[in-house]
Amino acid sequence: MTDKKEANYAHCLAALRDTDRDRYLACLLAPEEKRGALAALYAFYAEIARVRDVVREALPGEIRLQWWRDLLEGKPDGDAAANPLAAGLLACIAEHRLPVAVLTDMIEARIFDLYNDPMESRPALEGYAGETASALIQLASLVLDPQKAPQSAVAAGHAGVAQTVAGSLLMLPIHRQRGQVYLPGDLLAATGLSPEALIDGSDGQAAARAVEAFVGLGREHLAKARAAGGIAPENRAAFLTVALVRPILDAAERAGAAALDRPLQPAQWRRQWWMWRALRRGPF
Repeated sequence: MTDKKEANYAHCLAALRDTDRDRYLACLLAPEEKRGALAALYAFYAEIARVRDVVREALPGEIRLQWWRDLLEGKPDGDAAANPLAAGLLACIAEHRLPVAVLTDMIEARIFDLYNDPMESRPALEGYAGETASALIQLASLVLDPQKAPQSAVAAGHAGVAQTVAGSLLMLPIHRQRGQVYLPGDLLAATGLSPEALIDGSDGQAAARAVEAFVGLGREHLAKARAAGGIAPENRAAFLTVALVRPILDAAERAGAAALDRPLQPAQWRRQWWMWRALRRGPF
């Protein structure tokens, strides 16, 4: 059984290398005995996060997400053991006593990605981030050191929102092509930019103001995560990808309205260096 579990974990790590290179590196930087479980958790997260990338319509996407929900609720369609990613996730949950409800909430939140409804408000974005990026950081902390994970829960909450802001800025060109708007509606209204103008790029000045305000939201939550503290050295690996947030926010601020079209992703070697440094000094 242990050999099968390790094989499933190895499959998850290999899959993660293709679906989320940054979290793949985070696994490699984590303690060896925790890598497999983290890889299973992160590979699952990458799988549900990329559903919009692999389906053309919302209904097939909802079916994919429902499959994962059924798996977690103990009623999978087919043999879960035949899917090494699914089997790896179930092993991770059992081994580290992860709360299944948090994972099913994560799946539920990802339904938003399948449609083109605009993000209504800042609280809506913070709620979405809380159930996705923030929850993932806290689950990873439970894998790494469950005794010390609670003390970094507040930091994880704010760090996840900052990470979601940075990720949305990275994805701006792709989201616009799809007709998706992740910048909160109240933020857009305050900067004089409509969701339609964001998508068609017809108001560069207002777009620059919106990007600046969105960067400010990310910085606000990053500062709150830093102030919250509580991240034990044993749990730093759960926060490694948060080290990429500040450079992305800086790049978006410099780009202004050009962030709507320009890729902001830093070079791979830079991301690796920031994460390696975060393991030793902390993510903020």
